[in-house]
Amino acid sequence: MNAHRHSYYEAGARERLHGLLDAGSFRELLGPAERMTSPHLPPLDAPVAFDDGVVVGRGRLAGRSVLAGAQEGGFNGGAVGEVHGAKLTGLLERALDERPAAVLLLVESGGVRLHEANAGLIAVSEVMRAVLAVRSAGIPVLVLDGGQFGCFGGMGIVARCCDAIVISEEGRLGLSGPEVIETTCGVEEFDSRDRALVWRTVGGKHRYLLGEADVLVADELAAFREAAIRLLDTVPDLSLDALDAEHGRLAARLERFGTCRDALDIWSALGIGQPARLPLLDTDEFLTATADRRA
Repeated sequence: MNAHRHSYYEAGARERLHGLLDAGSFRELLGPAERMTSPHLPPLDAPVAFDDGVVVGRGRLAGRSVLAGAQEGGFNGGAVGEVHGAKLTGLLERALDERPAAVLLLVESGGVRLHEANAGLIAVSEVMRAVLAVRSAGIPVLVLDGGQFGCFGGMGIVARCCDAIVISEEGRLGLSGPEVIETTCGVEEFDSRDRALVWRTVGGKHRYLLGEADVLVADELAAFREAAIRLLDTVPDLSLDALDAEHGRLAARLERFGTCRDALDIWSALGIGQPARLPLLDTDEFLTATADRRA
């Protein structure tokens, strides 16, 4: 595979893992042959997937051992159910025994699988607890976000519990997805059919400018790989000082941007000239135009 010209957005979970990690190094755990299917879907006459929509395993990145999990957006939008979540939790718990250089989470999920309700919610909470345990052990947990379904709901919370997020313009990150916001608050508050509004609100460029994503890359497997390699030596910090600093940043951000009604208003407040042109810029042009302007 020529990763240098391969779109991360268009790739499936296994394609992403094989393109991201060193050639031939990925070894899948609990693959489709194990038939780890959800017990909750058949009673509802819903289709199952033999890997339950998530691929987990071990491999090498720039010669260093890593564990990695990739959600498959093509199955239920990457939604988390009991088995799906258990595979991610098991991967993270394995890190405590194997001590890899990092755990990579290639997220693509609309949140909890509605078919599985409480089982899915519990699964997400177990993933979050496992992430924090791995970080507490000094092992960085890195998120890669550039899939077609974005990263929302419980997995949006999981992503922000990790050490660093690599995102592309095509990636999206948030707690509630656009359709959920519209259903709950009304189309006047947020029109989920306005794609430009959606992308400038929850898309990769805006999340990078807000500081919620650490690295913005082009939609190429090679770009995600290079960013992940640079982050391998991230040192997890779960200290009280780090938590206090984060709360301080959030309070300052709310005070600075709390009255803004649109991402365009925030970009203007950041001192970015001609903010309306940002969605039209490619990644390199965008990074140049917004240098030293992140929140």
